[in-house]
Amino acid sequence: MKKLIAFDLDGTLAESKQPLGPEMGAALAKLLSVAEVAVISGGDWPQFDKQVASRLPADADRAKLWLMPTTGTKLFVHRAGAWTPLYAELFDEEEKARILAAFDASLAATGFVPEEVWGERIEDRGSQITFSALGQQAPIDAKEVWDPDFAKRRIIQADLRTRLPGLSINMGGATSIDITREGVDKGYGLKKLSAASGIALGEMIFIGDAIFPGGNDYPAKLLGIDTVRVRDPQETIAVVEGIAACLA
Repeated sequence: MKKLIAFDLDGTLAESKQPLGPEMGAALAKLLSVAEVAVISGGDWPQFDKQVASRLPADADRAKLWLMPTTGTKLFVHRAGAWTPLYAELFDEEEKARILAAFDASLAATGFVPEEVWGERIEDRGSQITFSALGQQAPIDAKEVWDPDFAKRRIIQADLRTRLPGLSINMGGATSIDITREGVDKGYGLKKLSAASGIALGEMIFIGDAIFPGGNDYPAKLLGIDTVRVRDPQETIAVVEGIAACLA
């Protein structure tokens, strides 16, 4: 019997950086009535609050929801009527400065300068530094066509790995690159979740849109967790409804 259903966020539960739709919120509330639920993604807590926490129906059992920003280097739970961090693995100031300098050098060396940028391109998320090629506020249609095959980001990623040995440098979302401490990916986050929740990995299912070699959801599959790859949030709703019916 599966006890916990874990999800990627962007491209799985919602479009990139967009809030959950009402139908998805209702589907997750139904799932929370029969199982624990986790969401793990590269965004920081304010993004999780905007996209997920604030979008659930009033009757959703938030006490059974685990929210994991910055690829699981932070974990938030709902206790006593408020969202509370259980842990946060933060970079120190020296580490941050080294990463930011490497980004500047790498972008100059690889020459990827978009014609238009919407907002800041580099964001300090405490436990993760994230590069968004078109800016943090880029529209979905521009993001979808910039690097659909990951080719541009692979070049930047390869250059960053020569400059930042000992750190994890992974592609996330539609246009972003996330830098965390070594070994941090969604597999790492799910192992942290297992330890915090007491739920074994074999009692979990992971659902994501990038469960393929090189995709940022693939580490979940490498853990041996049962996984379901979806095309988009609409397909996720159908999968969630099916799982909820089986567990009821």
